[in-house]
Amino acid sequence: MDLRAELLKSIWYAFTALDVEKSGKVSKSQLKVLSHNLYTVLHIPHDPVALEEHFRDDDDGPVSSQGYMPYLNKYILDKVEEGAFVKENFDELCWTLTAKKNYKPDRNGNSVVSHQDAFKLWCLFNFLSEDKYPLVMVPDEVEYLLKKICTAMNVELNCCELEDYLSQEPQGQGGLTVWQFLDMVNSGRFLRGIEQEAISMAVEEVYQEVIEDGYLWKKGQLRRNWSERWFMLKPSVLSYYMSEERKEKKGSIALDKHCCVEVLPDRDGKRCMFCVKTSSRTYEMSASDTRQRQEWTLAIQTAIRLQAEGKKSLHKDLKQKRREQREQREQRKAAKEEEMQRLKQLQEEKERKLQELELLKEAQRQAEILLQEEEQRRRQQHEEMQRTLEIQLQEAEQARASMQAEMVLKEAEAERQRKRILELEDMQERLQEALQQEVKARQDEEAVRYAQARLLAEEEEKLKELMKLKEEQEEYIIKTQREKQVLKQEMENKNKCLEEAQKQLEEVRVNRQRVDQDVMVAQRKLRQASTNVKHWNVQMNRLMHPIGPGDKRTNSSGGVFAGYQPLLSRRDSSLK
Repeated sequence: MDLRAELLKSIWYAFTALDVEKSGKVSKSQLKVLSHNLYTVLHIPHDPVALEEHFRDDDDGPVSSQGYMPYLNKYILDKVEEGAFVKENFDELCWTLTAKKNYKPDRNGNSVVSHQDAFKLWCLFNFLSEDKYPLVMVPDEVEYLLKKICTAMNVELNCCELEDYLSQEPQGQGGLTVWQFLDMVNSGRFLRGIEQEAISMAVEEVYQEVIEDGYLWKKGQLRRNWSERWFMLKPSVLSYYMSEERKEKKGSIALDKHCCVEVLPDRDGKRCMFCVKTSSRTYEMSASDTRQRQEWTLAIQTAIRLQAEGKKSLHKDLKQKRREQREQREQRKAAKEEEMQRLKQLQEEKERKLQELELLKEAQRQAEILLQEEEQRRRQQHEEMQRTLEIQLQEAEQARASMQAEMVLKEAEAERQRKRILELEDMQERLQEALQQEVKARQDEEAVRYAQARLLAEEEEKLKELMKLKEEQEEYIIKTQREKQVLKQEMENKNKCLEEAQKQLEEVRVNRQRVDQDVMVAQRKLRQASTNVKHWNVQMNRLMHPIGPGDKRTNSSGGVFAGYQPLLSRRDSSLK
């Protein structure tokens, strides 16, 4: 997130605060006042006629945010120079405009945070919010910020209660607005039993940690005296000012890949010392306590590393990593949901196939029942016809035996019998056709059974594919667990190495203190030896000075002992 994006977030709050009717438009007179204030706090030369010229075709009506953006970019944001203004003053201006309309603390004075702490929480919210409008902070970033504040107070955050609160709170655009966040903090639900002063100190500590500035003692280069300065860390430079108002800049330290940070032992009445070494100079500084020294050294080392990698500040880099992790979690969640949906579809497809199979089985059973009934009916008809034929044949035999004498009379009867036989033969042909239809029905039954077997085979293949997918998913889970164990082992090894390095650092510190004590003893001995040499030098001068009176003898004696003076001088210089 560059400077322009940071400024736009605060300006967005100021613009929406001026939109009283919530129509998305602001009157031109109000935009003039806003632009004038922005010129002032951003230290940009005023251009009072630029707004009128920019909107000369729209004299009376209000201006929308889209209509104001070209003017804002051209006449204000394009002219902003980083370091030429105080960012906190700019944020205070936008906060003052938006807080009057939107921030509603407890009227009875029972708010958990003060108005100044609410402003700092508003700044932290803008830093951690998503880069889309309207500005919201996702639940993960809300939990991260509350954990930072609770950690500064040595209090543990109740994450379960926070999840319950976030699930009950209506969230627009997938997160909380800054006013919802401030209402949540002021409700005291997560900071019960903690004094307002402790909360204010924690908010100040987190604010300074994220904004990356604060007071340090710095040793001068020429006068070598210690002065308290307000330091501000940027990705490529560490600037220091006379005070936190940052009106008088005292100097800056350019950070590149050749710089390094080292911890120094306590000396000259200063504790918690460290130094920043550049290619041209070494800057010595002192923090108020060990924790502050560790935070500054870590922040400067991280800034040097990020500068070498071409990245932004530590907290911006961490925010980007948290955002990437959230996106990866969302992708994994979407992939899992897609996998579950696919499994659900496969299960539904399986159930549908099973239902179709049951319907086919039921149709087959019905067909078998109908075939059995038809076959039994045809068998009964055939048996009845056979019995009828046998009866008729018996009657014909009896008639033929009894009426041989009446052959003539029976010829007509025989003719009728022949007709009856023809009818029976015709009936026999119809019976054969019925048998052929039965054979065809049996063939159709075999085709239905073959289709059923084919459906069962397809169902088995799909079941095998489903089992294969399940095995691949289990292998992926086992692989992920193994990678997690490897990462955990690497973290343990790194922690061990860090502990060993800390022990070695402690030993180096002890040795350094011992060497400093030895140097001090040697310096005392050297001073004593120098004093003794000066004393003997005086004695030698007295012994070698002439005693007799007269100027002439004095000059001659001076000539005699003149050769001893360089020898004495060289001896004194060697002893020193």
